[in-house]
Formats: sequence, structure tokens, C-alpha cells
Amino acid sequence: MISVLTRIVDLIAPRLCMMCGRRLAPGEDTLCSVCNLQLPRTGFQADPYGNEMASMFWGRMPIERCGALFYYKGGSQASHIIYNIKYNDHPEAAEALGRLLAAEYAGCGFFEGIDLIVPTPLSRNRLRQRGYNQSRELAVGLHRATGIALDSRVVSRVQFDESQTHKQRWDRAANVAHAFRLNHPERVRGHHVLLVDDIATTGATLCACANTLAQAGDVHVSVLTLGYTRP
Repeated sequence: MISVLTRIVDLIAPRLCMMCGRRLAPGEDTLCSVCNLQLPRTGFQADPYGNEMASMFWGRMPIERCGALFYYKGGSQASHIIYNIKYNDHPEAAEALGRLLAAEYAGCGFFEGIDLIVPTPLSRNRLRQRGYNQSRELAVGLHRATGIALDSRVVSRVQFDESQTHKQRWDRAANVAHAFRLNHPERVRGHHVLLVDDIATTGATLCACANTLAQAGDVHVSVLTLGYTRP
């Protein structure tokens, strides 16, 4: 049941769909019902070991399971979700989308055996500019939905890299090759880590972060993102 307080808040400060921008109805959260139905879902939970996103990492990093909620394409309506949580000051939406992501993947056993959720970190400069790390907010939503421990300090970003948006695949890899530092190897050694990011395009950032985590030794890595860009 929708509380009176919730209805009053919605009246004073209407919540908007992160995809189409229309006003959300009572009971809707982050995405309106129409956009939720029209979201170009990947369906990767049906094969978390051998889907096309997982194959992107083969030979580049050891990968266990891999998944994404939807296919990302620049300029599409679904791309507005990523833009809104990154640049329009909506950390609460990122957390809600993390819970949605957890609900999508819970039924296939995706989270079984995973010990720790680690969001890909931002550099201090980028974090200062944005005010929050959207990947961490996604990870918070996943943590609250699954109960799996969250650690956002085990790895840090040590360089203020240029934006990856307009870079080609090999330029992206070079841009983040030494971007991360492992701070607490003892927290991930011997564990299965779920690495979380907002979007996977070439996988360069995720590979660099995962290979940094692997320096701890005996680390298994799975990857979960909101969006995935087809090559």
C-alpha cells in the first residue's frame, strides 16, 4: 500500500522515470512500467558463463560469471538511464537500479558463492566533481538486496584518466592499464569477488580493475553491470 506521506512527497517533488523522463506513478520506482517493459534486456542470466559479454573477457582476465541488465546504445532511450545516474545527480536511482539488477539475476543462482561486492572506483578528482560514484551506489543496491558484503576500499583509482566515451578499444585499454591500486589484498585473497560497474563497452576498465584484484592471489572474479554495449 502506498502511504499518504509518499503520495504527498510525489505531489510536491514528482519523481521522474530515468529512461523517458515522465512522471512516475505511485508504486513505480526509477523506471515507469512502460519503460521497464520496453527495456532492451540482455537475458544473460540464462547463460552467465558463456554469453557474448563474458566472451569479451576471455583471454584478457579470468572470468567466472558475467551479466548486464540491458543493451546500451548511445542516443537510445535506455542510454538516458546511464546518463542520469552519472551526470544528473541521482545516486538514489543508481541504488534502486542495483536492487532491480539483483532481482533479475537472483533466480538463476548468479550470486551463489560470491563473497564480496566491489564497485569499480573513481579517481578522487572525478569523485569530487560528481559527488558520488554511481558504480558504488549500484553496488549498495546489490548489497542490500542480496546481503553480500560490500567493500569499496579494497581497490582505488590512482590516476585521473581521460573520459573513455570517445576512445577506441585499444586506446581505452591503454588509458586504464595502470589506473588501479590494490589496497587490502587480504580482504579478497581466497574469495569470489563480484566486480560492479555501470556499463561495459570494451571491458578495458573492468579488465584493469579485475587484474589488479588478481594480484592478491587466489581471487575469482565475476562481473555485473547495468549496461552492455555490443561491438
